[in-house]
Amino acid sequence: MKEAKYIWKDGQLVEWKNATVHILTHTLHYGNGVFEGTRAYKGKNSKFAIFRLQDHTKRLIDSCKITALKCPYTQEQLEQAQIELLRANLDSFDGNVYIRPLVYLGYGAMGMDLRKPPVNVAIAAWEWGAYLGEDAINNGIKVKTSSFARNSVKSTLNKAKAVSNYLNSQMAKYEALECGFEEALMLDENGFVAEGSAECVFIVRNGVLITPPHDYALESITQDTVVQIAKDMGISVVERRITRDEFYIADEAFFTGTAAEITPIASLDFRNIGNGQVGEMTKALQKRFFDIVQGRDEKFDHFLTYID
Repeated sequence: MKEAKYIWKDGQLVEWKNATVHILTHTLHYGNGVFEGTRAYKGKNSKFAIFRLQDHTKRLIDSCKITALKCPYTQEQLEQAQIELLRANLDSFDGNVYIRPLVYLGYGAMGMDLRKPPVNVAIAAWEWGAYLGEDAINNGIKVKTSSFARNSVKSTLNKAKAVSNYLNSQMAKYEALECGFEEALMLDENGFVAEGSAECVFIVRNGVLITPPHDYALESITQDTVVQIAKDMGISVVERRITRDEFYIADEAFFTGTAAEITPIASLDFRNIGNGQVGEMTKALQKRFFDIVQGRDEKFDHFLTYID
């Protein structure tokens, strides 16, 4: 990871190396914390712009409410903090940037009572290219259906982007990597496709773009972006359940997410998706997406918050 100069921590810009926490930080032991992933792209006139800042910050606030964390900052204050942090670190960045706000329970009390420790907030930003690599964006990835089911709605809070939810994702990703794949596809407890380890998923069949409902998954902002782009391009979009065997016979498939952007899926469980190459609809959606985030599409310019 390429370090930046500052991290925003509880209202102050702190030097990167000094943005530390105590070993008895509550979230470190008990897993109640929430975070966001937001990207800033260098676009027209070499200016940075944060993509869908308001939507990501609103989801962070919603995650706090779901997990009973009393965030000490308003949505507007958190948005300004991200802008302030990016401005302060501009000299550190040559390429696109990933922004990570984190709300967590800090040092001061241990045990299960989440009301006792203080609620702390930190925001970091670092230069980060394609999450799964440029080759993945251009040529697609090999995916394995995970033996780990996505977290059950009976026992976890999947609509929160909660720290604890990602143990499930880590185990699925680890299994896929150890088996020689690049990513995992996770099913829900009923056996239907849920999402990747940290991405939402789409398939294409007979010219129709299909994505699973949010029953077991986070409400993805990038997924929503792809749906809006597709509808604007005249592509039919359907939200419904997908089975693993239907996935095998899809014409195209891809993952979406803030980190993953639009990453094509070349194969699932040793079965080529389509002809194993990046499909035409996927290419078209990729092109439109990158035009939007890099400020080349005025129709969706409202998604961008420019940094002066």
